[in-house]
Amino acid sequence: MIYGYARCSTDETKQDIDRQKRELEKQNVLKQNIYWEYESGTKADRIELNKLLNIIVKGDTIISTEVSRITRSTKQLCDIIELAKDKKIKLILGNFVVDCTKELDPMTEGMLKMMGVFAELERNIISERVKSGIQNAKAKGKVLGRPYTTENNIPSIFYKHYAKYKNKEINKMEFSRLCNLSYPTIYKYINIIERGIKSEKK
Repeated sequence: MIYGYARCSTDETKQDIDRQKRELEKQNVLKQNIYWEYESGTKADRIELNKLLNIIVKGDTIISTEVSRITRSTKQLCDIIELAKDKKIKLILGNFVVDCTKELDPMTEGMLKMMGVFAELERNIISERVKSGIQNAKAKGKVLGRPYTTENNIPSIFYKHYAKYKNKEINKMEFSRLCNLSYPTIYKYINIIERGIKSEKK
């Protein structure tokens, strides 16, 4: 079985994950076999990645558009390599193929780990730049932070499928996929709507 994994660090209002999905489909990954989420690449406990790593069996393939989509943590990458070796699966990360269905040669493993080191380094550099930018903005008196989400700025695609969810025709995960919004975002929007309904009833 061929599976795909796509990830962006920030939610759908800032980053579009569809490009990764399209690239995965071009590599013969069925849409239903693509696991995707909006999470930090350094977070170890990622729901969709963990689901994928738990279902793979010997001979399966996991494809991602680049190493940094799988993880930006060198330690976690090493753990994933060990899992791939134990389960004897194949990893395709961009143009880099790691075939663990047979004995993994040291050169390939070393190259992959080096790519992981650079992915983590890149993430740390970006983080430092962001912190510097925030400090600079604060010094200039700018107001920072995401705009407050209300019922008025929830996207229309959410409302399009909300009735199906309320009528129990779909669950939250299906709701998330229909809207192409992350599960936490769907959960947040539902809470906002339901809080508004409760306030109106008081």
